[in-house]
Amino acid sequence: MNRWYFDHNASTPVSPEALDAFAGAARDVCGNPSSVHREGQSAKQRLESARLQVCALLGCGPKELVITSGGTESDNLGILGAVRASRRPAKHVITTAIEHPAVLGACAQLEREGVAVTHVKPDRTGVVRAESVAEALREETVLVSVMHANNETGVIQPLAEIALVAHGSGALLHSDGVQAAAKIAVDVRALGADLYAITGHKFGAPKGAGALYVREGIELQPMQFGGRHERARRPGTENVPGVVALGAAAAWAVANGESERIRIAALRDRFELGVLDRVPDVQVNGAGADRVPNTSNLRFDGIEGEGMLIGLDLRGFAISSGSACSSGAVEPSHVLTSMGLSSEEAKSSLRFSLGRGNDEQQVDRLIEAVAAMCAHLRRLSPTYAAAV
Repeated sequence: MNRWYFDHNASTPVSPEALDAFAGAARDVCGNPSSVHREGQSAKQRLESARLQVCALLGCGPKELVITSGGTESDNLGILGAVRASRRPAKHVITTAIEHPAVLGACAQLEREGVAVTHVKPDRTGVVRAESVAEALREETVLVSVMHANNETGVIQPLAEIALVAHGSGALLHSDGVQAAAKIAVDVRALGADLYAITGHKFGAPKGAGALYVREGIELQPMQFGGRHERARRPGTENVPGVVALGAAAAWAVANGESERIRIAALRDRFELGVLDRVPDVQVNGAGADRVPNTSNLRFDGIEGEGMLIGLDLRGFAISSGSACSSGAVEPSHVLTSMGLSSEEAKSSLRFSLGRGNDEQQVDRLIEAVAAMCAHLRRLSPTYAAAV
């Protein structure tokens, strides 16, 4: 049976460019980049070339980029490292109710360490307003953490506005940019971010390689200890093949990003309009807000989302009910309920996320499958039958 992949926010297929770069580095580079001999320096050159490619994606300098294992480590290092490094006697952190578990978990750990944490809610469209952040500020606020684009709805947050609010009170701004990097143009300096986390497997690189932008001058306490790798911010020998592949994926995004964003946005719009035309009682979660071009979160009234997910999987379509890091959870999406949806509405929602391998034919097949599954499940739903 043919399979069609519409879960790129969870992870993307490895791109040809990244795969070739990974294979070449794994085959040809045996040295440790910290070694002084020729093999070690060859590895170091590959590592630094890849670092420059990632810097071009984010608009930062090579001294500001810490290589990590991925988004979770980058978020944890940025949040825990910055707050623990603060010399304020009392500390307060502001984050949002719609963050990825990597951010929420790090903030929960800070609470266990005695740090006060405030969770700001978004509006009905999923946008966290700068005014809401301003209202939560305290004299002891040391860090504000707001994701750039939401992993479930794709809604883009007004980071530059939030940065002005945070910096005006002397706080740093951390952002989880995992779902934004390579999907939209990112300039960390223009955004005003002090810390910005990414991971390669969201835009064509293999799993296990990511990065954290740390604005020059920001003090960061490391989370692990050993050597002085990554300017003493992240000890441990770097994953050279993975980082080289990360650099190749970043370079492709820099060269092709604008045209690919236009193509993907057209496919996403084709999908949404097709479903809305064919299926009654469907809502787009996050409609009215700026969204990354590849993400569509739809609510199907009267349907359990998990049932539809399984039905579409059996028909060959890979989609998601939300964050891949929360799969298996029985609770409704914390993102959607924070936006004001009821538990039932949240459980009736599904995420469709497109990528480089999708085309119009696949999208049209998905529309047909969604319409057929929705009709089938609603015939079996006493809740929907009663409502109509």
